[in-house]
Amino acid sequence: MKNIKFYIPILLITLVWVNDSLGQGCVAIRQFSGIGNAVGQGNILEKGEWNISVNYRYFKSFRHFRGTHEEPDRIANNTEVINWTHGMDINISYALSERTFLLASIPFAYNERSSLYEHGRTSRHMTYSGGMTDIILGGGYWIFSGERSPKGNVALGGGIKLPTGNYRSTSTFYNVGSEGQSEVRPVDQSIQLGDGGFGFVLNTQGIWNFGKSTFLYYDGFYLFNPRNTNGVQTFRRRASEAVMSVPDQYALRSGIFKPVGSGHGLGLSLGGRLEGIPVRDILGQSEGFRRPGYIVSVEPGASYMLGDLTIGVNVPIALIRNRTRSLTDKIESTPDNYVHGDAAFADYLINLNLAWRITRKAETPFNTF
Repeated sequence: MKNIKFYIPILLITLVWVNDSLGQGCVAIRQFSGIGNAVGQGNILEKGEWNISVNYRYFKSFRHFRGTHEEPDRIANNTEVINWTHGMDINISYALSERTFLLASIPFAYNERSSLYEHGRTSRHMTYSGGMTDIILGGGYWIFSGERSPKGNVALGGGIKLPTGNYRSTSTFYNVGSEGQSEVRPVDQSIQLGDGGFGFVLNTQGIWNFGKSTFLYYDGFYLFNPRNTNGVQTFRRRASEAVMSVPDQYALRSGIFKPVGSGHGLGLSLGGRLEGIPVRDILGQSEGFRRPGYIVSVEPGASYMLGDLTIGVNVPIALIRNRTRSLTDKIESTPDNYVHGDAAFADYLINLNLAWRITRKAETPFNTF
């Protein structure tokens, strides 16, 4: 286990971005880090130690897809929808033992959305949202002890998602009233700060050492959202999409990590990433409006460790973007009218992370005189 323990701090700072996340466009992937963040951080801690990390994310979504087919005319005609999203997660983990840990993920977001169709289709305007999103509390367990896992380890984690984010965020919409006046309405689902549902997350993460200093990693989670709809109006034309759905979410990542040089310091990674919103939830009903779909990305990354501080960056670059058909698309379809909604996606996502390990102070021997 010596080889793995030596490189784990810089390896896992490269792995912490599950959501992360958070979403890459109108497919409203929630902006939380997932259990995988703190699972990874928990692995480098000894009993009684803490780890605090701050993760920043940014993306701009503007390319419209219907299925896997891009619609470039939206940009050419200036009808595209543009989302700018800034997210920040504060993640805190505490090691109860070498293998068991607790965690909390406290996320925040600021979003801007520019569109034409939401403002009477006469002129382009902006809507906004900002504040705390949905918190996750949980824990996890590494299956093998250090003595029994010389080549790798696997962690299982779980937690609850609390509806702390404002899922009724509003902004001003122009040219939408009966006489063309502006109105204050709920913002689009893609920039809502929460979904209004209690959920629970299951996560697994693994690390495997092959060769002298090369590592294979994987990290995946599934968010179960049993609530059906949250009652927030969408003001969409279809009756079946009058209120917002509370969808499940998933992500899976895997790749190779390679330290550069000897000892603590620089590490590079290259992997793949899948994240998305399913058409149907595993538990409960799936009514209301949602934009299901998924993104497949290649994910290069780099990290550097200096003492108890580690900084990292990774940039998932989209390879496949698929806005799948929703249940409401199927409901509204007829033999003469095939319905398949679209969604805007980003080209890439920027993640920056800073982590601080708080070690236990050495006990001072008691001296008698």
